[in-house]
Amino acid sequence: MAEIRIRNTNERIQGDSEVGAFLTAQGVLYEHWNINKLESNLQNKFLLSDEEKQQILTTFDDEIRDLAKRNGYLVWDVVALSDATPNIEELLKKFEQVHTHTEDEVRAIAAGHGIFIIKGSDEVGYFDVELGPGDVISVPVNTPHFFTLMEDRQVVAIRLFIETEGWIAHPYSDPQFA
Repeated sequence: MAEIRIRNTNERIQGDSEVGAFLTAQGVLYEHWNINKLESNLQNKFLLSDEEKQQILTTFDDEIRDLAKRNGYLVWDVVALSDATPNIEELLKKFEQVHTHTEDEVRAIAAGHGIFIIKGSDEVGYFDVELGPGDVISVPVNTPHFFTLMEDRQVVAIRLFIETEGWIAHPYSDPQFA
């Protein structure tokens, strides 16, 4: 279940309805998929073969297609990150810079944990969305944000895109970000 931390106040928001209401007010889509649909051998596995990635996509095919239909996503894949990922530190440096996209950034967490740091309204400022298995988030187009790993440093996520080239970031300089 997702949890939010507002950086300016250190306030925490918990519970599906509270998290959903906060994110909706910030223009961020949040859903929760039934992670128990995924075979147990994949629920805590972070080095995946292409066949295992396809198995995850097949398991959540209905949910993926529903989300894609509602928001115009054309392609999707699975990304797995952990300390065993080659060049993990370089990848994280690339992800851990505030940026925007010309499309939504969508992640459905299949295993592990990730965290989005998102710039909200002027009243809220930056906030963290801590995500776990089953959590689905869509950061809207042109919203400053970045994604990184949490303490366990491992995540498996389904990514959905409109642009067939996949993940394209545009750097965003913000003196308010701390």
